[in-house]
Amino acid sequence: MAGTKALLMLENFIDGKFLPCSSYIDSYDPSTGEVYCRVPNSGKDEIEAAVKAAREAFPGWSSRSPQERSRVLNQVADLLEQSLEEFAQAESKDQGKTLALARTMDIPRSVQNFRFFASSILHHTSECTQMDHLGCMHYTVRAAVGVGVPSGVVNIVFGTGPRVGEALVSHPEVPLISFTGSQPTAERITQLSAPHCKKLSLELGGKNPAIIFEDANLDECIPATVRSSFANQGEICLCTSRIFVQKSIYSEFLKRFVEATRKWKVGIPSDPLVSMGALISKAHLEKVRSYIKRALAEGAHIWCGEGVDKLSLPARNQAGYFMLPTVITDIKDESCCMMEEIFGPVTCVVPFDSEEEVIERANNVKYGLAATVWSSNVGRVHRVAKKLQSGLVWTNCWLIRELNLPFGGMKSSGIGREGAKDSYDFFTEIKTITVKY
Repeated sequence: MAGTKALLMLENFIDGKFLPCSSYIDSYDPSTGEVYCRVPNSGKDEIEAAVKAAREAFPGWSSRSPQERSRVLNQVADLLEQSLEEFAQAESKDQGKTLALARTMDIPRSVQNFRFFASSILHHTSECTQMDHLGCMHYTVRAAVGVGVPSGVVNIVFGTGPRVGEALVSHPEVPLISFTGSQPTAERITQLSAPHCKKLSLELGGKNPAIIFEDANLDECIPATVRSSFANQGEICLCTSRIFVQKSIYSEFLKRFVEATRKWKVGIPSDPLVSMGALISKAHLEKVRSYIKRALAEGAHIWCGEGVDKLSLPARNQAGYFMLPTVITDIKDESCCMMEEIFGPVTCVVPFDSEEEVIERANNVKYGLAATVWSSNVGRVHRVAKKLQSGLVWTNCWLIRELNLPFGGMKSSGIGREGAKDSYDFFTEIKTITVKY
């Protein structure tokens, strides 16, 4: 507990009201390691109340016109934008990310998402065909599966996966599940939802490669690859964790990449000059560090970061969950650091010879979420992008998003896609109606 300062007590939000819970969980500030908040430890009763509220609110909300629902979503965006600083402060304190990142990316992107879908809802069309010889016309309509914003429509229930999560995904009146997280949790969700034939959209992990050919523009590639490796402490599912560099430029790339990595300052999230904040929890920090220990045991070389450079922090933050961005070389493709998702500020840099070789090696993991390709050869960019087993491929850039286009992964990186059309398809059921005239 942080001195005598009162702890923030969160409450569930059910049927338009904030409700206390009989049991609570401690939540830690990643930058100090101190409890700053208590979160409801909800269970089946809270889920039952939330599902009941949603079920009762659904008929009224789903019957509203697209124009009315668009207006509500735009109001949400306006309210979010008006409180941007407050939300950014909360996001930074809860997750450990820098305040600057929360201000410039997380909250503004949330505002953008609401406004995008508020607009796209107005422009969807339905299909219609005629069968004159049978005197019939067919058309399709979309029936909403889930819920939206007014009281009872959106409910927020806090708790742990085994208690509240399992109660939610196994509830017979929850028709679909959209989940972002780890593969083991997704496997459990699939098991629990299977008896009810629920629709699933699962956005899972990645072991994302960057492929850097000898004709890449290193002046652009290196700072972008540092960012793609270490942004938000590497705790982004789209972060780069395997960097394949063509042998002819390997030494130059590595030297410049390590120099650029060392310039990334790690510190308290509120400092506007830092590039990285704290990792999400003490347990996760230890997990990330364990990968570095295993790499060393395999004979790998650590060029910078954990165990090599000194991390300087204010006294109050000494118990925080910080670590330096770490670069590993001399590691085999079969190593756990090259095969498993670390989800931290750790990346491996390895050389390659040919285009065919690097495509095979990049695809040689169970994941297939995102990849980046760096080359000035347009033909090569298209060839490689087509052959990579990845749901997203950025070429000569990283993390440029377009909400109209599908987002999601292949293989163990999940099932389903998000985006304008894909989200519309997932969150509605299509119905074909035939009228004989």
